[in-house]
Amino acid sequence: MKFVDEARINVIAGDGGNGCMSFRREKYIPRGGPDGGDGGDGGSVYLRATDDLNTLMDFRHKRTYLAQRGGNGRGRDCTGAKGDDCIIDVPEGTVATDRLTGQVIADLKKDGEIVCVAKGGFHGLGNARFKSSTNRAPRRTSDGTPGERLELQLELRVLADVGLLGLPNAGKSTFIRSVSSATPKVADYPFTTLIPNLGVASIEPHRSFVVADIPGLIEGAADGHGLGVRFLKHLSRNRLLLHIIDIQPIDNSDPIATAKGLVNELKLHNETLYAKPRWLVLNKTDLIPEEMLDEICDDIVKGLDWTGPVYRISAATGKGTKALCADIMIQLETWRQEEKEAAEAAAAKAVAAKEAARAEKQRQQELLEAQNAARAAQGENDTDA
Repeated sequence: MKFVDEARINVIAGDGGNGCMSFRREKYIPRGGPDGGDGGDGGSVYLRATDDLNTLMDFRHKRTYLAQRGGNGRGRDCTGAKGDDCIIDVPEGTVATDRLTGQVIADLKKDGEIVCVAKGGFHGLGNARFKSSTNRAPRRTSDGTPGERLELQLELRVLADVGLLGLPNAGKSTFIRSVSSATPKVADYPFTTLIPNLGVASIEPHRSFVVADIPGLIEGAADGHGLGVRFLKHLSRNRLLLHIIDIQPIDNSDPIATAKGLVNELKLHNETLYAKPRWLVLNKTDLIPEEMLDEICDDIVKGLDWTGPVYRISAATGKGTKALCADIMIQLETWRQEEKEAAEAAAAKAVAAKEAARAEKQRQQELLEAQNAARAAQGENDTDA
């Protein structure tokens, strides 16, 4: 299936139903009064994340989604039916943006998460609602309000723990093949990867992480060269980036200069993405003699002024990949534990603040009661005197 990560759709919520003007007409009940019912609310449009989808392909064929209009009110105080909601299933990781304002309407990350993107119109009022002591037979109703209408830009951003960053033919697809059961296309020419690929690297039972492989970048990508930066948004959700460098480029280019150029393109595209944690991975070490490997790798690290973690691997043979994956797993678990502890601390702080507010309120109440009792006692003393 073709990978589709962008789509435009129109969402139209249902209008509210109109109120009814009616009067009670029954035998032996003259002047029965108004009995026109209200209309029904219009249906709303929702986006719902599901793990059953992995592309936005369906939205290329159907672009308009409508919720049902609310029913009109009827006589005998009958309220119109509420319009049915329209629920649109989208893949996990979908971001919906209002094309008119550029505002992010929904960011759906988990299966089952649901967000209202267009609210249905409010129901109109029947003439029974306008009855009063001075107007016993009102001939007034109101119409339902129109539902919201939006043009949405849908973008699918791959959800993964680790993202692979590198030039075309750096060995990213080979790496993901080596550490997971994913089978992206691998060949000896650049731009083999044309769509993002996901793989699950399993360290041991119940310990695994997701790796995302995106098409390679070249210098000038921020200006649209090569595949541009279309797929860089898929790295925005990753916790860790692996900058994979081919230490023996097939075109004999300078790996230091090309690596600096790629990092610069990343910075030009997005400062937040540039600031994400990155590890340096020197790939294709199997192509270099052992006596020259240390010198070449050290020169690359020094040339990049790199101070972070450095790993030497051969994605083709699997050498060094297990140690790298083990360290990645440890780092991810550390971050998850820190986030859990921070969330627990925030929750405990909120509970403590709530208890403090409750205690302060109780203290203020007791103080007020004591003051009232003192005033009452003072009044009794004045009366006795």
